Amino acid sequence: MSSIDLESISEATSGAIGAILSTTILYPLDTCKAKFQAEVRSHGRQKYRKLSDVLWEAVSTGQIVSLYQGLGTKNLQSFIAQFVYFYGYSYFKRLYQIKYNTKSIGTKANLLLAASAGACTAIITQPLDTASSRMQTSAFGRSKGLRAMLTEGSWSEVFDGLGISLLLTSNPAIQYTVFDQLKQKLLDRKLKKIGNGSSPESLSAFSAFLLGAISKSIATVLTYPAIRCKVMIQAADSSDDEIKGNKKKPRKTISSVLAAIWKQEGIFGFFKGLQAQILKTVLSSALLLMIKEKITATTWVLVLAVRSYVVGTQGRLKGSVKR
Repeated sequence: MSSIDLESISEATSGAIGAILSTTILYPLDTCKAKFQAEVRSHGRQKYRKLSDVLWEAVSTGQIVSLYQGLGTKNLQSFIAQFVYFYGYSYFKRLYQIKYNTKSIGTKANLLLAASAGACTAIITQPLDTASSRMQTSAFGRSKGLRAMLTEGSWSEVFDGLGISLLLTSNPAIQYTVFDQLKQKLLDRKLKKIGNGSSPESLSAFSAFLLGAISKSIATVLTYPAIRCKVMIQAADSSDDEIKGNKKKPRKTISSVLAAIWKQEGIFGFFKGLQAQILKTVLSSALLLMIKEKITATTWVLVLAVRSYVVGTQGRLKGSVKR
């Protein structure tokens, strides 16, 4: 069982490091995307008509640094989320393989394992997810700190959007299932060409990037309406940003957000910002999976070394006790 734990931790650590790097590189784009998605047209007026309007606002007001507001919280959330997800997914997958004595996992079983890992991740990281979303969608230069975001309002408010987050566990479930299936087909072709080897299975950086982009594109298109609803529920209130009195807005719900989109923007409103979402998530996920694949391949020897060291140490301790 210790070998399962070591390999699962290796997968989780690789995924978490990849998440931090990809999140930091693409964070300005993520901030622009979030602010663009959070806005709903009101009385025919719209502050952001296209994604570049958000970037231009930051540049024209001298708030370029604010494109990184909430980066620390987002990185913390990404690290914990990816570690929990990759650990859970890898651990559940290995348990399944041991239980059914098989190396291959069917599509249905893969979806179930990925969704289970995603549900655990969503529950654990929801407060950080809500806080980072509010920081990003706050007016430039007026974002509050993590503690302020978590302590203002009721405790239940930090779990805003949890229902949709659980629904969106289907997104990474679809993504990683497609990725794993495509990856396995590529690796099977490689093994047939070069024969069986003792080195760990890994993809080239380009292959991992390409498969990550394809798998995330499919998952994003299928789940986008729910993604936009989640951003709107978690977004900071504009009245708070502009400090217009102490009157509190009614709490956002899934039904109220759906009604607002339908009333103000129609059916196409549910897909507002889809191109930006695909651009950001595809690049992010492709980078994450590419980095994870390279880190996993590099650290495989270290995992085996740690295992050998632990076994050797235990053997020496037992020998000294007998003496």
